Amino acid sequence: MTTTETRTFPFSEPERLDMEPLFAELRRDQPLSRVRLPYGEPAWLATRYEDVKLVLSDPRFSRAAAVSRDEPRTRGYRGPSGSIMSVDPPEHSRLRRLVTKAFTVRRVELLRPRAEQIAGELVDRMIARGAPAELVEDFALPLPITVICELLGVPVEDRARFRIWSDAFLSTTRFTPEQVAEHVARLREYMAGLIAERRREPRDDLLSALVVARDQEDRLSEDEMLALAEGILVAGHETTASQIPNFVYVLLTHPEQLATLRADLGLVPRAVEELMRYVPLGLAGGGARYALEDVELGGVTVRAGEPVVVALPSANRDETVYSDPDRLDLRRQEAPHVGFGHGPHHCLGAPLARMELQVALRTLLERLPGLRFAGSEQDIVWKAGMATRAPERFPVTWDAP
Repeated sequence: MTTTETRTFPFSEPERLDMEPLFAELRRDQPLSRVRLPYGEPAWLATRYEDVKLVLSDPRFSRAAAVSRDEPRTRGYRGPSGSIMSVDPPEHSRLRRLVTKAFTVRRVELLRPRAEQIAGELVDRMIARGAPAELVEDFALPLPITVICELLGVPVEDRARFRIWSDAFLSTTRFTPEQVAEHVARLREYMAGLIAERRREPRDDLLSALVVARDQEDRLSEDEMLALAEGILVAGHETTASQIPNFVYVLLTHPEQLATLRADLGLVPRAVEELMRYVPLGLAGGGARYALEDVELGGVTVRAGEPVVVALPSANRDETVYSDPDRLDLRRQEAPHVGFGHGPHHCLGAPLARMELQVALRTLLERLPGLRFAGSEQDIVWKAGMATRAPERFPVTWDAP
C-alpha cells in the first residue's frame, strides 16, 4: 500500500436503503482509497464504474489468490473449499458450465409460467386472509424459495431450516463465526443427504445433473459438487427475497414513479433494471481480487499481491456514467448496472432473478390495488448484522375490491 489514510469500511452503519454519502466524494477525489474491513488485511476500495468493471473482469486480478491470504471481508467466517466464487478461469469456467444451462434466458423463460402461478397463489392467500399482510413472510421469501427448490430438487417444506442457514451465510454480526460454521456444517450435511438420495433415485432436477457430472463424467469433485449445490440454494433465492421488499419500499417512497409503473406495466422489465441499479443491496461485492502484477487503477498503482474490494452500489451511482444518478427513473436507458456483478463471476442466476422480480412486481401491482404501507414506513423492521440490506418484516395493506 502506498498512499493516503486507511479508513474503516463500511464507513457507517447502514440506514434503510440510504446511500453511503462518502462514496460520491471518493468517486470524485479518491476513486481508489485504502480501507480496512472488519476482518483481514487492508485493501484498496474501488468506487468508480469503470474501475469496478476492470477489477471484476481483468485477468490481472485474481479471486483464487484470496484462498491463501487473510482476505479482507465483513465476516469472520471463511467458507468451505470448492466454492465457485473462490476460483479463477479456467477452473471457474469448468464449474460454471456444469450449471449455466439451467439459468439461460431461454430456460428461465420456460419457468416463468410456474413462477407466475406460485406468485398468484401466494397473493390469493394474502387476499383470503385479508389485509394487513406480511410482505416478506407471505410473498417475498416463499416465491423464490419455491422456484429454486423445484429447480434444484430440494423439498420446499424444509425452507424454514435453510432460511436460517442462508442467514448464517450472509451474517456479519448476527451470528458468531462459531455459529456460522455450525449452520454451514448443517447445510452441508443436509445437501449431502439429498445427493445420496439422488445417487439411489435420480430425478429430473439440477441435483441429479450434478451427481451425473460427478459420478459418471468425473467433471467435478465431491467438495465442488456440495459447494455448488449449497451456493445455488442460498444465492438462488436470497437476492430476490431481499430485493422484492426493497423494490416495493423504494416504489412506495417514490409515489410519482410508482404511479408511472401502475399506469404502464409494460415498464416492469425496465423498472427492474433501474431498481437493481438504484438499490444498494450490499456495501461491497464479489469478494476481494488480488493483483497478480502491478496495475494502474484510479490514479494509483496497485502493487502485485495487494487486494482490491469493489463497491457495487457506488459504481451504480457514478455521475460519469448515469445522468442524475441519485434520481430513480424507471424509464432510464443508460449503461447496464453492475448489481449482478461483472466479468467471469457475474451472477449466473441473474436471468432467474430478473424473471422472478418481474413476476413479483407485476403480480403485486395487478392483484393488490393501492398496495401501501400498513401504518407507515416506520413499522418496517430492517435486517441487522447482515451483508445485505432488506426488510425483515414489512406489513402492507391494499384496497379491498
